Amino acid sequence: MHRVFGCVLYEQRDSVAIITLNRTERSNALGGTMREDIVAAMAMANDNDQVRVVVLTGAGKAFCAGGDLREIYGRVTEGRPLADKIEPPRDRTLLAVYEASKPVIAAVNGPAMGAGMNLALAADIRIASRTAIFSQSHVKRGLMPDYGGTYLLPTIVGQSKAFELIYTGAAIDAEDALRLQIVSQVVEPGDLMVAAMDLAQRIALNAPLPIRLAKRAVQQHHQGGMREALFRETAAQNICYDTDDGQEGLRAFLEKRDPVFVGR
Repeated sequence: MHRVFGCVLYEQRDSVAIITLNRTERSNALGGTMREDIVAAMAMANDNDQVRVVVLTGAGKAFCAGGDLREIYGRVTEGRPLADKIEPPRDRTLLAVYEASKPVIAAVNGPAMGAGMNLALAADIRIASRTAIFSQSHVKRGLMPDYGGTYLLPTIVGQSKAFELIYTGAAIDAEDALRLQIVSQVVEPGDLMVAAMDLAQRIALNAPLPIRLAKRAVQQHHQGGMREALFRETAAQNICYDTDDGQEGLRAFLEKRDPVFVGR
């Protein structure tokens, strides 16, 4: 089964659904209809009893460049609403992956930046190509992590390392991501989908109900939970968008120069 959801490709191979971010002209940035398309594709996989596992990957050289800063900057500077400030589209997209009833494997084929990194973190398991790069790049644009990053990253790497990655916006390669347990495997680029499909098929051989229950049990072992973290992120990000530094960070990105932040 093949289907196109605007910016997302959907393919089913036996009991595995492959969802491919396909906005290659923007390095699969989360703009256009991408967010809604991810939600629709994940819903199709969830609703299909034949699907036991989902593999999420990117077309072209990038996994996901993060938020589409060109679109965001346009909305901010033109006074257009960013979205519902209680549960914006980014939250629905993140939750569609994180709360999927099926195991989700992120096959990270290239750069996963900002929100793109956090989209990968929302998956249950991550396998990386050696060409993968991960970065919490928000601060370099005068913004703070969203797409669940403030909840997901500390649960994986610990609070101290999470602070370091968030505060510096530093990029790490696939081997560093493996050392930090952000990914569980690093493979050659040509072997990425083979490794992801092999793992997916091994998972699919097991009973789906205990896997579904185990997924929820593991996710709920932290107090507070993802939804509370998303609410806090949204409130803080809306503040960032309204600052001079937030607009400067976006403007500098579009103008291909280093931002000059003034602290307001």
